[in-house]
Amino acid sequence: MQPKVELAKIRDFGEIISDTFLFIRQNIKPLLKYFFTFCGIFVAGGIVCAALYQLKWAGTMNSLRAGAFNTNQYKPSPFSFFGPEYFLLILFGILSFTALTVTFLSYIALYKEKGKQVPTTEEMWGYIKYYFLRVLGSSILLHILLIFASLLCGVPGIYLSPIFALIFPIMVIENASFGYAFSRSFFLIKDNWWVTFGALVVIWIIFYVAIVVITIPTTIINMISLITAPQKGGAAFSAPAAIIGAALQQLCQVFGVLPVTALALCYFNLTESKDGTSLMDKINKLGTTTPNTDLPAEEY
Repeated sequence: MQPKVELAKIRDFGEIISDTFLFIRQNIKPLLKYFFTFCGIFVAGGIVCAALYQLKWAGTMNSLRAGAFNTNQYKPSPFSFFGPEYFLLILFGILSFTALTVTFLSYIALYKEKGKQVPTTEEMWGYIKYYFLRVLGSSILLHILLIFASLLCGVPGIYLSPIFALIFPIMVIENASFGYAFSRSFFLIKDNWWVTFGALVVIWIIFYVAIVVITIPTTIINMISLITAPQKGGAAFSAPAAIIGAALQQLCQVFGVLPVTALALCYFNLTESKDGTSLMDKINKLGTTTPNTDLPAEEY
């Protein structure tokens, strides 16, 4: 049996990627359980809003298509795309992102604290209800800062992205305030920006590829419907395909475990290289723990 992943460990670029998948594979069942337990309500809300928006978008496109062949046909305004469904979809997207980030980081924090044991639902709920609003507020503020930074030729936004991302594991794992986490993220990433940035970019690419692969069938159906629909009176999009596609897109948020886990491993890599926390823990435990008598005798 493969040993459980040691979280607090110095890793190079390749180890961050490989250990991300190994940790998820070893903990896939409880991770899925807690995702649907604590994020399910936001995902369900997102599915409903996304389905309504897809249907409205399809109806608007059909009206525009019909209007192109009939001058007397009502032509909706381009602003018809932006209704309550659109803004509710954005709201549920923000809440879902916050919930999955807090859920997976809470799991990792408790997993390490409990000595690689799966945390209970009660322990998870205690962490999630404590950190949810803190991470939500921090996320909104950081996104605003990133938008302003990206307007400056885009380079500052790219540079700050991995630094700002580290704020979340610092807040949850170290129980830190936003101000402390903000300054500590700059300290941790110093001289290690490229490794962190590269690992996160690769994981995010895998994340988006997974979503694209899952949603390809409904995308193909919608494209075929658009091409083969009659020029007059035909529906340009399949309503069932639009609803299924909306549901798949929302459920694909579960793949968020990839970037969150990789981010946590980047955090542990940086803290070990800067602080050596696991080494200090081992030193402090010397003389306080019972030696393992099951180890084989040394041979000389």
